[in-house]
Amino acid sequence: MLTFTTARLAYRQLTQDDWPFFLSLQRDETVMRYMADQGSEEEIYAAFSTRLPVWSPESRHWLGLLISDKASGEPVGVTGFIRREEDKAEVGYLLAKRHHGLGYGYESLRAVCDLAFKQCGIRKLVATVTEGNVASRRLLEKVGFQLEGTLRENYFFQGRWQDDWVFGLLNQEYC
Repeated sequence: MLTFTTARLAYRQLTQDDWPFFLSLQRDETVMRYMADQGSEEEIYAAFSTRLPVWSPESRHWLGLLISDKASGEPVGVTGFIRREEDKAEVGYLLAKRHHGLGYGYESLRAVCDLAFKQCGIRKLVATVTEGNVASRRLLEKVGFQLEGTLRENYFFQGRWQDDWVFGLLNQEYC
């Protein structure tokens, strides 16, 4: 099982025991405000289960990582990435509301970028963010991601078609 740490956080692959925390993230309206409409528990579990298989750098399924506070062991959020092409991957992250604004998003996104670029041979990371999610946009830009464009009416969410911002970060740009 993949495990590693950063200054304040510990990361490990998701296990079945993390289901209650994952569900709590998905049920939190603040966390999901720009992510998705409220799904059924069965739909949420289906998404969770795609992150449970054993992962290796060659895997084509989500690397699902639980983020925990090193000092307390308290779950902070989930993060990871999925290869979309041989050398290109999409990153994703959700942080529990009580951990917003503490720099955990930056620390954890840097850790995922380090893993993808330095250990997995990824050439490019991408992220798709619903337009209006300024906090996520700022986080991506702080790490070095660049806005590559807007996909107009790309995602049906909250009863209407939403635009998506697409961000990218090349390995050669990452520092």
